[in-house]
Amino acid sequence: MNISLTPELEQLVKDKVSSGRYHSVSEVMGEALRLLDERDACGGLRQRDREQRLAELKAKIQEGLEELERGEGIDGEEVFAELEEDIRRAEAQMQQAEAAK
Repeated sequence: MNISLTPELEQLVKDKVSSGRYHSVSEVMGEALRLLDERDACGGLRQRDREQRLAELKAKIQEGLEELERGEGIDGEEVFAELEEDIRRAEAQMQQAEAAK
């Protein structure tokens, strides 16, 4: 089998062989194809992971909307105020720990 490479890819292959890590052009190409195959296989897994995460996110959004319809929502301003207070407390604790050193 003969293949044509761009000059840049041909130089990359030559550099890999001359580095000593690979003993031949065939070895470089074999490794490249193995990695391509591995990436393609993982790509399918990543796609399934994304689809699963998207489905979970949609379910959580739906759950939140249903809670709001039942009047179980929490005021956003209240949540952010609590978060800011938690951050202030954590920062104060870190400063006290640094001062105690």
